[in-house]
Formats: sequence, structure tokens, C-alpha cells
Amino acid sequence: MTKYAFYTTEGCHLCEQAWDIVTDQGLVNEMTRVEIIHVEADVARYGIRIPVIKNNVTDREIGWPFDSTELANFIAQD
Repeated sequence: MTKYAFYTTEGCHLCEQAWDIVTDQGLVNEMTRVEIIHVEADVARYGIRIPVIKNNVTDREIGWPFDSTELANFIAQD
């Protein structure tokens, strides 16, 4: 299991923007993309909040909108 989950869904342009930030910061290998459509509870929890990055250890989350600085600060707090 990776340290972070990246909650997303197909066709989400905001998710694509957020994933670009993740990629730019070299965090791709630390994250597992989670397609929310497959789990009803994920749709209920994240459906209007995606993209969301969750620390799988602490359950802390950062939701959109965030920029590279905010993401770096979120990661640094762990």
C-alpha cells in the first residue's frame, strides 16, 4: 500500500490538473489512484470534493483546490 490515495474519477478535468501537480512534484510513486465510482461510500464521501489526496496512515486529507505549495506543505506535515 502506498502512503497516499488520490481519489478521482474518469473525465474529471480538475483531477487531471491535480495529477499534473502530483507528477511535477515527483509524488506519483507515493500515491495510488482510487476510482471513486466503484465504491458507493467513496462516491458519497468524495463525489463533490474530488480530487482529494488522503494520507493512508493518518487519514488527513487535502481537497481541491490546491497548488504545488499547498501540496508540498501537506506532504511535509507527515
